[in-house]
Amino acid sequence: MPTGDLEIFARVVTAGNMSAAGREMGLSPAVVSKRISHLEERLGARLFQRTTRQLTLTEAGQGFYDRVVNILAGIEEAEAYVTRRNTIPRGTLKLTLPTAFGRMHIAPYMGEFLEQYPDMRLDLELSDNFVDIVGEGYDAAIRIAELEDSSLVARKLAPSHRVICASPSYLSKMGKPETLADLAKFNCLTAAAQEVWRLQGPEGPTSIRVNGNIRTNSTEVVRESVIAGLGIALRSTWDVGHELKSGKLKIVLPEYHESSRVAVYAVYPCRQFIPAKLRVFIDYLGGLYGPEPYWDEGLALPNVG
Repeated sequence: MPTGDLEIFARVVTAGNMSAAGREMGLSPAVVSKRISHLEERLGARLFQRTTRQLTLTEAGQGFYDRVVNILAGIEEAEAYVTRRNTIPRGTLKLTLPTAFGRMHIAPYMGEFLEQYPDMRLDLELSDNFVDIVGEGYDAAIRIAELEDSSLVARKLAPSHRVICASPSYLSKMGKPETLADLAKFNCLTAAAQEVWRLQGPEGPTSIRVNGNIRTNSTEVVRESVIAGLGIALRSTWDVGHELKSGKLKIVLPEYHESSRVAVYAVYPCRQFIPAKLRVFIDYLGGLYGPEPYWDEGLALPNVG
């Protein structure tokens, strides 16, 4: 039974006549009368006794009204519940995050975030795989990539710069590459599926296949290996910005870097009706990072777009 008919019926009862009910709801008396008649036909019972001067409830109509009031109140409460959840940040937010980025640039700030939103809980899954956020029930994902077109919504939170770097001790021992082709002579450290470095350079987009004596599925192993002086690596400044600033690592071949279209994104299923819990989290990270994120402050990034 359409709830609109129940609302019309309840409004006629409280208004005392169909004309007044119609004015309150923006309907003509004829439409109100027709809807009440259809409701009575569907129920197989007369709800009102009608005279030219008066409209009164029948016994069946009174019993129906008593129950309809509770139904409409329940619907109103249900709508208010959903509206509150969509406008007040509360409940559990389930997210998937890149492992190293989540540890370094999200986890340290979650205390401050939860202080601001004490009715929220965070369920954080750290993984370097691109999971199906819809199929696996995530509210959103943080991804660092050059995103392809998809049905998902992506909001850019920060640029992501990747540069070729090595430790001073390694460069002192092995020399410094002067051209991209020179990398074939050096020990290049890679994580799984990163044997081909796709770069931007003076000649535009280019790529080079690299080799080294360490191969791992962990980007954090690569990070520690390049800092330890075991070779050359292509690393993000969010990952090794501190080491670049302190001099533990040096940028080599500064004219080559990853595409500027690679960035840190929040990815989520739908642009409409974003739950407040997700909106405030994305806004928080966007404000924390911004177009010039803190990990790049004071860092010379020549030729990085």
